[in-house]
Parts: sequence; structure tokens; C-alpha cells
Amino acid sequence: MSVKLKAAKGLLSIAVASSTLLAACGVNSDSKTGTPAKESKDSKPYEITMALMTFNNLKDIELVQEEISKITKEKINATVKLLPISISAWNQQVNLILAANENLDLLVTMASRNYSSQVAKGQLIPLDDLLNKHGQGVKEAVGMDLLTATKVGGKIYGVPSMRDLAADYGISMRKDLVDKYKIDLSKVKTWADLEPIFKTIKDNEPGITPLVQQNNSQTPALKLYNAQFDLLGDSMGVLADAGNDLKVQNLFETKQYAESLELIRKWYQAGYILKDIATSQETGANLVKAGKAFGFLTNLKPGYEQQDSAQAGKEMVAVRLTKPFMATYNVTSFMMSIPKNSGNQEKAMQFMNMMYTDKNIANLISNGIEGKHYVKKSDNMIAPLPGVTESGYLFNQWEVGNNYLTSVWEGTDPKIWEQMKAFKESAVKSKALGFTPDFEAIKTEVAAVTNVINQYKIGLETGTLDPSLLPEFNSKLKAAGLDKIIAEKQKQLDAWVKAGGK
Repeated sequence: MSVKLKAAKGLLSIAVASSTLLAACGVNSDSKTGTPAKESKDSKPYEITMALMTFNNLKDIELVQEEISKITKEKINATVKLLPISISAWNQQVNLILAANENLDLLVTMASRNYSSQVAKGQLIPLDDLLNKHGQGVKEAVGMDLLTATKVGGKIYGVPSMRDLAADYGISMRKDLVDKYKIDLSKVKTWADLEPIFKTIKDNEPGITPLVQQNNSQTPALKLYNAQFDLLGDSMGVLADAGNDLKVQNLFETKQYAESLELIRKWYQAGYILKDIATSQETGANLVKAGKAFGFLTNLKPGYEQQDSAQAGKEMVAVRLTKPFMATYNVTSFMMSIPKNSGNQEKAMQFMNMMYTDKNIANLISNGIEGKHYVKKSDNMIAPLPGVTESGYLFNQWEVGNNYLTSVWEGTDPKIWEQMKAFKESAVKSKALGFTPDFEAIKTEVAAVTNVINQYKIGLETGTLDPSLLPEFNSKLKAAGLDKIIAEKQKQLDAWVKAGGK
């Protein structure tokens, strides 16, 4: 079944997603990069199909893949087809492709979007042997400590993109409205401190909702409690004090969760939150771009404001309300995997290796074509084309590959990746960093609990359902087998610790 989706149009901001050149190593045939020597010109080139999640305008994606293919044809005798799938249709379309055994060689995989279940269903292949054979450049760029964090059942199924790898949490807002109402952001120290700001926007800006969702899987309440919890791959059994404690608990019975729901419900009833937030498929950036939203709660990082401004088409300003935190989720939130549907797994790994070692490939995927989508200002600095207000290629580069190889957009600190490294090093690290649960023994309970979660969680976490339903929610979770899932997670986590965290 073919998947053909159009990405929504987007305005190109003068402040574009943060990225910079930290190091560059070309692709060649030596053992260091793991890239094979050129193959015989007589052999038929293989077309590598790679599925990407899209948020923005990628109308020039075929032009970009042609430029990528010029390099890959020469280096690994393969061409590349980029398959864009919008975030709103991602789960459905990917499930259809994988279930239909349609050829797919590389796939963006995410802890929040069925990574564990895709592994459990046998839809992704283990990468250990392929990494040893064709992925030495990947191993060097990523490091075995981060690759180990993606393991399920002792096997590597995903390669994390090289990006921030930690997160602090806060809110991203339209700067023009912050300035217009002379909002003093230095006074915002807690989530509750946002209420006067929301009231100002609601009272004075008809048609603009103060708070919307980041995207359809990132609820406002999630940002409040996720800053403190290690969700251990999902929300079915979590570490509530992940930096200090390894006790697996029921998230939905914690004080922090209940308090998050109460605050979000209060905001919803006050009219600060988008009325149809529980069912909206729009991203927060797109709603801001359309002039319908003021801001959204989000996970942050150094340079986030520039990235967000590019997505929203308006200058954005952020307030950080938590300390940086790193859990397995931060590593596994965006990975590249090889589906069992791949017609040539070795070629897929060879191209994946190039995404982590080849500066030209990294820049093409992240930024498009020089002279078409940007101009070079210096060796590692790029800028929008003069007079161009709409780009034909605006990709979320943090999804794939080695961002450290890409050029920095003008307006972003040239030392962004040094800042990112310091940010990562300063993060509170979960004691379970690197642990990923195996759901095979509890898959029946996971399916039953998931059904209950789908009935309540989004409604509660967007404020559209009253928190008084929380006891009912927990009762149904327990009836569906949540306690068994928590016990199994604890058992696996204890064994993981005993084995040295591997």
C-alpha cells in the first residue's frame, strides 16, 4: 500500500532550527567509518526507502532525495527515496505499511510511538550484527552507552539521533504578545505563575487561545509530571524519583499526577486551554502560525527558541521551569530502525552509517540544497535565501542522523553543540537510564491496560475530564492488570541492576 501525504505549507522564519558543525568525517572505505568501498558499476543499484515524520512543508523533498542519491549511488550503489508521513497520520500509516509487508528499509522509531510493541511484534530487526559489519561510523558517533539504552531483550533495535538527549520543561510563547502586554517573564517560577499570563491573553486577544497542545500525543499535564518521572517506556509503571530511587510505582496514584490534573482542569475551565484539545490533530506550532494560539507547554533544550520560531513562523520565547533530566526515553524518543520489510538490510545499514558520518548527507537531510533552500554565510553558518519567505524544505533535523555534522542557521549561537553537550552533562540522570522493559510476558495485560488508558488519559490530561474520575480510572487499570505490569517491570529492573545495568 503506497503512502502519499502532503506536508502543510510553512513560513520560513529568519531564525531556523538549531544545528551546527562540530566535527566532520567523510565517508570512505576504511574500517573507522565502516562504509564499504564502491561496488561494481555493473550491479543494479538498490532503492532505499526511508520513512520520516513531518510537521512542515517538504514540497521539494524529491529534489533533496535526488541530491542525496547522487552521493549514495557513488558510495554504496544505492538511491534513496524519502517517504514523508505527517505526524497526525503517523501511527496509522506506519502500522499499515508494516502490516502489509510493503518494502520499507529505514523507519524513524520513537518510544512514544510503539517502539517496544514494534519490537515485540517482530516488525523491527536487531541491528547488532549489521552495526558491527557496516555501522562502525554509527557506533563511533553515538557511543555504545547510548546504543545500549535502546536495547530490548539484550538486542539493539534502534539508533538514536545525535541531538540534545536531555530535556528541561517549560512553555513556548509568542514574543510579540509577550512584548505587547509587557509580561515580565522573570516572575514566572512555577507552572501556576502562568495563570495571569493566560488571563491577559484570553481577555485581550479574541480568537487566540492562551494554551494549546504541543502535538496530539503531548498533553499539557504530561509536561508537568514528565519533568519528574521516568516513564520506563510508557506510563504503565514509573519511577517517581528517578534520580534517586528504583521503585516502580503506579503513575496514576501519585500525588504529582493528581496535582497536575487539578491544575490543568482549572486552566481548562477558565477557558485558557483549547476547547477541543482532546481531539485536535494540529500541532501547537501550526496553531501559532495560523494566529490561533499564544503558546504551548513543551520540552526544551539550548537553542529551542530558534527551532520553535522556524516551526511556528513567528518569533517565540521560552520560560524554563524545571532542571534538565535524562532518562531512557530521551535517548529513544527519536531513533532510526530497520523494519523486517526491508528488501536489503545491509544497504539500509550502509546508508544509516552515512547519516552519522557524511557531512553532505547530514546537511541535505537536515537543511535541503544549498542555493535552493539556504545560502552559506561561512564554513559552518547558513541563512535563508534573500527575499524568500516560504521554504520548500523545512525538516525537523533532530529526528535523524548526526546533527553535530550540520551547519548552523544564522541567528543561532555558533557554539550550540558545545552548549548542548554541557546541557546533557548537567542533567539529572535516571538511575534506570538504559533500561527498556520487555512486554512479552505481560502483553495481554499491556493490551488491556492500554485500552483503559485510551479511555481516560487524554481527557484527564487535557482538562476536558474532571479529575474526580481518577479513582474510577485507577480501579479499571487494576482490573485490567496494571499491578501485574508494575510487578513485572520491577522484576526486570531489579535483574537489570543486578547484571550491571546492561
